[in-house]
Amino acid sequence: MKFLGNVLATIVGLFVFIMMFVFGIIIIATVFGGKSEEIAVRDNSVIELNLEHIKNDYAGKYKDPWMSILSDGEKVGLIDVINAIEKAKTDSDIKGISILNDESELGMAQRKTLRDALESFKKSGKFVMAYANSYSQKEYYLNSVANTIYLNPVGDFDFKGLSAEIMFFKDLQEKTGVKMEVIRHGKYKSAVEPFLENKMSDANREQTSALLNSIWSSVTADISKSRNISVTRLNEIANGLLARTPEMAKAEKLVDVVAYEDVYHDAIRQILKVDKDKDYNKVSILDYTRKMTTTSESSDTKDKIAIIYAQGEIKSGEGDVNTIGEISMNRSLIEARKDKNVKAIVLRINSPGGNALTSDLIWREIELTKKVKPVVVSMGNYAASGGYYIACNANKIFAENNTITGSIGVFGILPNFSPLATKIGLHTEQVKTNENAAEYSPFLPLDEKFKAITLEGVEHIYKTFVTHVAEGRKMTFAQVDSIAQGRVWSGSEAIKIGLVDKIGGINEAINEAATLAKIKNYSTQNFPEYEKNINDILEHLPFAKSKESFIKEEFGTETFKIMEQIKRVQSKKGVQAMMPFEISIQ
Repeated sequence: MKFLGNVLATIVGLFVFIMMFVFGIIIIATVFGGKSEEIAVRDNSVIELNLEHIKNDYAGKYKDPWMSILSDGEKVGLIDVINAIEKAKTDSDIKGISILNDESELGMAQRKTLRDALESFKKSGKFVMAYANSYSQKEYYLNSVANTIYLNPVGDFDFKGLSAEIMFFKDLQEKTGVKMEVIRHGKYKSAVEPFLENKMSDANREQTSALLNSIWSSVTADISKSRNISVTRLNEIANGLLARTPEMAKAEKLVDVVAYEDVYHDAIRQILKVDKDKDYNKVSILDYTRKMTTTSESSDTKDKIAIIYAQGEIKSGEGDVNTIGEISMNRSLIEARKDKNVKAIVLRINSPGGNALTSDLIWREIELTKKVKPVVVSMGNYAASGGYYIACNANKIFAENNTITGSIGVFGILPNFSPLATKIGLHTEQVKTNENAAEYSPFLPLDEKFKAITLEGVEHIYKTFVTHVAEGRKMTFAQVDSIAQGRVWSGSEAIKIGLVDKIGGINEAINEAATLAKIKNYSTQNFPEYEKNINDILEHLPFAKSKESFIKEEFGTETFKIMEQIKRVQSKKGVQAMMPFEISIQ
C-alpha cells in the first residue's frame, strides 16, 4: 500500500509540475511575444473589415495587469472599430474599405450602428466594396451599404424575412419528473412560458410578431435606401424567394456583380490604379483600430464624457466584459461622478436583463449620479427588462430602430424534482420549529402558502419597477402598467409609447450628453475597469475552455446553445427582471 501511495504521490506531483510549467510558459510567451511591432499603414491602402472576433461594444479594461495580458479576445470593441472608421475618413493613406466574406456575431442594432459608420465613410468620397461566397440575411443587411456588392457564382443568397423559434418543455417535464415552478407578473412575461405550455400563447405570439415586423421594417428601409429598391418590392422578393440564386439576386439588383473573388480584387486594383499582377496594400480593421487607439491625439481640454458599458446578463458581484455586476458598475458611476473633469455620463446598455436586486442597486447609483451630472443612455441590441430598469431614470434615452427594449416585468423560477423523486423512490421530510422555518425544498411539492408569499415578493418588485419607470419617464403608474406586463418593444415602437426619447446610436447619445453638459470640446473615457484575481485568469486560459470547445465540436453550436440556455435557466436565483424569451432572429 505504501508503494502504491508513493506512486500516486509521484504522479500527482508530476501533473502539478507540468501544469505549472505550461502555465509559466504561457505567461512568458504572452509577455514577451505580446510586444508586436508597430502597425504600419502604407499609402494607397484598403481596410479589410473582418469582424469575426468582435461581439462586444466594449473590450474591457482590468486593474490587474496580468489579467490584461492573459485575458482572451482581441482587446478591441465594436465602438473602437466605429471610431477608427470615423478617423479613416480623413486618413490620406486609406482609400476604401473592403468587406470580404465577413461573418460576425454582432446583433442587429450593432450592425445598424456599424452600417451608419460605413455610410458616413462613403460620404467622404472613399469607397466601400463587399464580396461574399454566401450572404445570410444578417450579413447582407450590413453589406448592402457597399457601393458595389459581389457574390460568388455558386454562392447562396438568403433573403426571406425574419423568423423566431421558441422551444417548449411542458411535456418533457412531465415525462422526466423535473418541473419548473413558475411565479410571474405580466401576461407577456413569456420567458417562463415554455415550462407552462406546449404552444405559444396569443399574447406571446402578438408581441413576437409585432417585434419581428418592426425590426424587418427597419432592415428593409435601410436596404431600400442603399439599393434604391422599394420596400414593397423587397417584400415581394422575400415572399417569393426571388433572390435565391446569385443570378436572381443580381436580376433583382440586390447584388451588382456575380463573379469569383479574384475578379473582386482586380476591381479594387483598378480603383487604386495598381497593376493587375501586383498586390494592393491592405490593413485589417483590428490592426488599424489598434493603431488609431494607440496614436490618438491628446485632447487639449480637461473636459471628459464618461462612457460606462453595461453589456451581458445582469448578475450579482463584480461583473466582467460579458456580465453586468453592481460592484464594477457602481464603482464606475461613483468614480465618474466624483471626477470634476467628467461633465456627463453615457451609459451604453446591451443587456436582456437578469437579477432584479442587482438592477435596482445600479438604478439607485444612477439616480444619485443624475443629481450631480447628466446621464444619457444609449441602447444597443437589447436594453430589456433589467436592462431597461437601469436605463429608465436617465436624462435622455437613445435606441436604434431595431433595438429590443421594454419587457417591464418580473418572474421567479423554482426547479422542483418531487415527481422524479417519487418515481425513483426518494422520500423527503422536514422538521421545523416554526410554521415557515423551512426553506423551499425542490424535493417536495410546492407549498401554496410559500407560493403566495413568493408571488407577493414578485408583485412588490414589479410595482417598484413600474414606479421607477413612471418617475423616470414622467408617466403615471397606469400608463406604464398598460405598456408593461413583460411585453417587449422595438426601438421604433418604444419611442411612440414614451419608453425612448430619440432614435440614434452611441455617437448621437454622446452629442446629447455634451449638449446637456454645455461643453463643446471634450475627450471620452471608458468604464468599467474590472477587478479580477488569479482564479479569473485561470478561467481564461485555453485548457479551461476545452469542455466548451469539445461540446461545440462534437454536437454542434446549436446544440451547445440549447444546453447553455437550459443551464442558465436552472442557475437563476432570486426574482428575475429578464427578457420574456431568448430570441435568435434568422
